[in-house]
Amino acid sequence: MATVFSKIITGEIPAYKVAEDDKFLAFLDVNPNAKGHTLCIPKQETNKLFDLSEEDYIGLMAFSRKVAIGLEKAIECKRVGVAVVGLEVPHVHVHLIPLQDMDDMRFQRKVKLDEETFKETANAIRRKIAI
Repeated sequence: MATVFSKIITGEIPAYKVAEDDKFLAFLDVNPNAKGHTLCIPKQETNKLFDLSEEDYIGLMAFSRKVAIGLEKAIECKRVGVAVVGLEVPHVHVHLIPLQDMDDMRFQRKVKLDEETFKETANAIRRKIAI
């Protein structure tokens, strides 16, 4: 059964995309810890991070790095935090979270953004990513 992320990849579910290449996709988390919270995923549906081939693992991390660099340029923050948890969706995903403090990484404090803010944020990040 296709995950929600696979449905985003195929376009069945809309997303605020910020970067994409032939193997990976980055889009804004719709239930963000902070403005700019971005998810980077492989297009190949794989449940667990360490089940990826070494090539795909390294590729996902390199892709995530490029997105994080653009994210930090687009969103004012002290740094970009990285987390791979993987319990909520059975499809590998790297969380990139603009941080002001450690609570931004706790996945308990969420921010509400309207559609216009999501669009503006995605566009701002997209313009800063060098892929």
